[in-house]
Amino acid sequence: MSVNKVILLGHVGQDPTVRYPEKDFAVAAFSLATNEVNGPNRIETTEWHRIIASGRLGTLAERYIRKGTMLYIEGKLRTREYEDKMSITRRITEIYADKIELLGRKNQ
Repeated sequence: MSVNKVILLGHVGQDPTVRYPEKDFAVAAFSLATNEVNGPNRIETTEWHRIIASGRLGTLAERYIRKGTMLYIEGKLRTREYEDKMSITRRITEIYADKIELLGRKNQ
């Protein structure tokens, strides 16, 4: 048995980019920042995550998620390879969202 589950709470870094590979099936991609404070000097570290939301969640992202929105996300890690414009093989790890809850805007 194995488990692949990610839980994140953070702020959206940019408005989602949405595409429609099939009619009425949205796929949204956006970044999410999570912050962590470590050590006696209280140094804050920001980690950026690439979120993929598809189907109903992709439509929700297109309508309601904007830069600065605070989100709770549950999902799965997926790593893929692609070749960039210079023919260099790159790896990227993304979180495929299973659940998204909107918690408000950063300035609220």
